[in-house]
Amino acid sequence: MAGEKRVDLSVPRWDQNTFYGRLMHFASITDPTISFCSNKDLLAAKFLVDSYKKREEPAGTRMEDLYRAQRLVGSAFHPDTGDLQNLGGRMCFNAWGGTILCGAMMIWYKSTPAVLFWQWANQSFNALVNYTNRNANSELKTSDLVTAYSTAVGGALSVAMGLKTAFAKAQVSNTLQRMVPLGAVAVANAINIPMMRQNELKNGVVITDENGNAIGTSRLAAFKGVSLVVLSRNVIVAPSMILTPIIVERLLRREWFVRNLKTLNIPVQLLLTFVIYGSMVPVGCALFPQKSSIDMETIRKYEPEAYEKLLRTDLKKAYFNKGL
Repeated sequence: MAGEKRVDLSVPRWDQNTFYGRLMHFASITDPTISFCSNKDLLAAKFLVDSYKKREEPAGTRMEDLYRAQRLVGSAFHPDTGDLQNLGGRMCFNAWGGTILCGAMMIWYKSTPAVLFWQWANQSFNALVNYTNRNANSELKTSDLVTAYSTAVGGALSVAMGLKTAFAKAQVSNTLQRMVPLGAVAVANAINIPMMRQNELKNGVVITDENGNAIGTSRLAAFKGVSLVVLSRNVIVAPSMILTPIIVERLLRREWFVRNLKTLNIPVQLLLTFVIYGSMVPVGCALFPQKSSIDMETIRKYEPEAYEKLLRTDLKKAYFNKGL
């Protein structure tokens, strides 16, 4: 690395103040092809990044080695704690998990047992993702986890069965019936994410100055972060669950598809879901900056007690990790 300009590996390669920069960043760390990297490779990547920050990187380290290591660290380690995340909760695994679950909900949308099972499975997966990508500065008790999980599952099952029954009685088109899972998923996201991050909403999330120094906590910042994540998650899932049924209905008008329906139905729907859902994961993550901000004047006006406890009040904005 002698003679080369050193880079700051603690920040993304691309400008996070622009949507394009955030999209490039999240496209790199949510790439489903890196979700199955071994723990050995992931820990080696983290060691290289940490060594570089201390100016102790091995001789012969190339810039491409550093960027690859940074990418792996961003895909698998929590930004707050630096801990290795579980595989199922990583956003780079989301395309695989989302494809199987969303695809299954749309394929077996007519069977009541299948609706119940796949909605339960989806909310179990979502609970894992939400917990893994929460703001880790706010601890969550086991009882809170159980409450969040059971509430989200109950909400999803209620909406799914309610819409399924109503649509069946109204004899709406198959296309609309295939979209019942989307309604359930959207409602469940609005329940699951806030419940999984309820401590942030109750006690506030840590806010910092521009340099990352903690200055206090804010419930308003927590509410903003959770709201943005709910919106982002629904943006990720909606296109695949809207477009896939429409495309499948069009294909059902083709004789060659109907003739090979038993063979093509499941693979085609899963492929469509994977392509659309996988493409939307970085888009949804990039909609809003990971390092979100809130005006200090807003905290002063609506959270006077929290404002009085802040270590600094001479700032225009405070910053916090919104989560994913």
